[in-house]
Amino acid sequence: MKNIEAIVFDIQKFSVHDGPGIRTLIFMKGCPLTCIWCSNPESQSTTPELTYMGDKCIRCNKCLEVCPNHAISVEENRLVHNKDLCQLCGKCVEVCYAEARKMLGMVVDVNYIIKEIEKDTLFYRNSGGGVTFGGGEPVLYPDFISAVSAECHSEDIPVAIETCGFTFWRNFKKILDNIDLVMFDIKHMDPKTHKELCGHSNQLILNNLKRLSQRNDIEVVVRVPIIPGLNDSKDNISNTIKFVASLRGNIKRVELLPYHKFGESKYERLGRKYPLKGLKIPSDEHMQNIKRTMEGYGLNIQIGG
Repeated sequence: MKNIEAIVFDIQKFSVHDGPGIRTLIFMKGCPLTCIWCSNPESQSTTPELTYMGDKCIRCNKCLEVCPNHAISVEENRLVHNKDLCQLCGKCVEVCYAEARKMLGMVVDVNYIIKEIEKDTLFYRNSGGGVTFGGGEPVLYPDFISAVSAECHSEDIPVAIETCGFTFWRNFKKILDNIDLVMFDIKHMDPKTHKELCGHSNQLILNNLKRLSQRNDIEVVVRVPIIPGLNDSKDNISNTIKFVASLRGNIKRVELLPYHKFGESKYERLGRKYPLKGLKIPSDEHMQNIKRTMEGYGLNIQIGG
């Protein structure tokens, strides 16, 4: 087997989300979009990052002692991390007994991931589960995903991917022959607004979904994050469901994913400002209204993934 490498920031076992049955979730590091509501900011960069959880810190100051570049200092009785000086050597992580510091992102090869997947084969077969690649964006690593997925299929392990859809079609083509389920995001229908919210126009994304929906050998679930005041207007909801309904093809259902604040603390740990501070989560009533609107187009609509 060709031993291709990729960057992964987490491997989550025994998940009952992001696909049927019990699953192993493999989170790829790196994403071409910069959605301002992203709940996994640690997934955006393709390089390893250092995270610091101040609530776990016991102030032993071992990190200060071992940092070769003096990237950690004390200001106003708290530890401050200077990213410009840090070279991500990981020495501060090694001596952090309280596990307040953690390196996010590691280079892995196909053999390593296959071994991790094979540990849970029994759970897949008993539950109808499998492997899901998320992120970040899995299609940033088409050769890696293709190689792992082919090996999974050789052992009758189903494979799913979660994708923002922003990639060249040739990258999708590399992986689709060994993918059973694609969970595909639609974040906004207006290309200009999409660029403002996510960093790029949606033209490539929508074109890819059109082509994907015509593949009869793959199930497609369209996912729509509902972000209050940003993409939940009547016009955008209507335009979204009209577009999806026009495709039909092999689209199994539409999942409405209500905005949540689970990722807010992650920004602080990475030393970043959370861009949607104070934004309220959508009410159950609001989500039900959106669901009813979309059901009017004859599609299977579900709240949550």
